This record gives sequence, C-alpha cells and structure tokens, in this order.
Amino acid sequence: MNLFLCTSKYLYDKVPDIKKELETRGHMVTVPNCFDDPMKEEEMKKLGADAHREWKAGMIRLQREKILANDGILVLNFEKNGQPNYIGGATFLEIYQAFDNNRKIFLYNPLPQNTFTDELKAMGPIVIDGNLDLIH
Repeated sequence: MNLFLCTSKYLYDKVPDIKKELETRGHMVTVPNCFDDPMKEEEMKKLGADAHREWKAGMIRLQREKILANDGILVLNFEKNGQPNYIGGATFLEIYQAFDNNRKIFLYNPLPQNTFTDELKAMGPIVIDGNLDLIH
C-alpha cells in the first residue's frame, strides 16, 4: 500500500522508525510536508502575514497532491504538550482530504477527545493502536 504519513511537525521524530518498519512490510511511504525542515513555517511567519498565508496555502495544496498520490494516510497521533493522541488543524485537514477522496484513513492511536472528535468518527478512521499489521 502507498501511504502518506501525517502528524504534527513537533512529532516528526516518530516518523523515521515507523517509515522504516512500514517499508520493511512492503509499503511505499510518503513523508509529511517539510519533513526535512520542520520549522520552515516559523521562518515563514517572520516574513510577514502575507508570505506566511501564501506559503501555508501552498502546503495545503501539496497535502492534497500527496493524498491523491497514495492509497491512504497513516496519522501518527501521539501525545503533544500533554494532549493524548493529538491531531492538530493541518492533520485534521489531511484526514478530511483523505476522506473526501475515498482514501483509507489509519490512526496510529485512538481518537483524541476534542472539539472535532465527532467529525473524526464520521470519517471512519481505522484505529490500529500501534499495530502496523492492521494496515492493508
């Protein structure tokens, strides 16, 4: 299966080991936007609101291209700043884009309890609880 990994830039340290394990199982893996430069957004913010907005819009468009090029997404929703199973705004958009384009949605950990839990449930993600064997 071709998978796009989605997660907060603050959790990119989790990506290499999971990517490697998926590849050993025969999956093709696309890494998150700005994986090689996780703090690029902070640099763009320093250039001003217009530059940041244009850059962010480009990243949202790139997310869509990556989702369309893959069979599904794997959301690496680990704890962030004390929030269990964190899913932020950009990752939520990736989940929605996968849903809207009939791609499989896998969550590494259970759904977070937040303001959009009901929407996440409605998109029918498959919670794998860390078991990569469940991805097919």
